[in-house]
Amino acid sequence: MKQVFAALLLILSASTFAAADGYVKTRSHTDPISMMGQNQPARDTVTEQWIGDGRVATVTEDTTTIVDVENKVLYIINHRDKTYVSANLPLDFSQLVPPQMAEMIQNMKVTFTVTPTGQKKTIGSRSCDGYDVDLNMVMMPMKMKMYATSDVPFDYRNYMKNFYSTLVKTQMIGIDEASIGELGKIDGFVISQEMTGDMMGAKIRQNSEVVEIAEKPAPAGIYSVPDGYTRKGTLTMEELQSQQGR
Repeated sequence: MKQVFAALLLILSASTFAAADGYVKTRSHTDPISMMGQNQPARDTVTEQWIGDGRVATVTEDTTTIVDVENKVLYIINHRDKTYVSANLPLDFSQLVPPQMAEMIQNMKVTFTVTPTGQKKTIGSRSCDGYDVDLNMVMMPMKMKMYATSDVPFDYRNYMKNFYSTLVKTQMIGIDEASIGELGKIDGFVISQEMTGDMMGAKIRQNSEVVEIAEKPAPAGIYSVPDGYTRKGTLTMEELQSQQGR
C-alpha cells in the first residue's frame, strides 16, 4: 500500500510539473516628462508574462500580446474594446499598421549595441550579469543598463531564441536584424533595466524590475483570443503608441 501511495504521489507531482508554465511579474516606472509645452505625468505599470510550451503571453492592464511559434502567429489583443489584430511569423510589423504608416516604418531605424560589462549583481536571490546597451531610436540616443540571470524556472535560451526577438519587434518599430543579433549577446533572462536619454530637450528615465518569478499553471485561455472578440485589420494610432510605450 505504501508503494502504491508513493507511486500515486509521484504521478500527481509529475502531472503538476507538466502543467506548470513560467510566470514573470515586472514593475516599471517612467519619470514625468515635459516636452514642447506638454507634460506627461509619471507612470507606473505592471506586466505579467506566461511562458508555455511554444507560446508566450505578455499581459498588461489593457492588452495581451501572444506569440505562438507552433502556429506561427502573433496576436495583439485590446481588452478595452474587445478587438484584436494578428500577423504571421516571422513578424513583419507593417502587417499590423495602415499602408501609409507602413511606408513611414520603412524609413525608421532602431539600433542596439550590447556590451557585457563583467559586473555582477544580486537582485532578490538571483545572481545577475550586467550589460550596457546603446539604443539609437530615430536619431535619439538612449543608454540602458541591464542585468540578466540564468536562474529562472524555464528554458531562457529557448525564450530568447523563439520569443524575445518577436516581442522586441512589437515594441521597437524599425529594429534591424543586426540589432536583434546584438540582443542575442545577453546570456540570461533580463531581471532589471534602466533607460536614460534626451528626447528633444526632455530628460527620459524609465526603469523596470522583475518582482516575481515562479512556475505555476497558467490561467485558462491565456494563450488564445477570448470568445466574442472581433478581429480587425490594423492597430489604431493609440494602440500603436501604447504598444511602443510598454
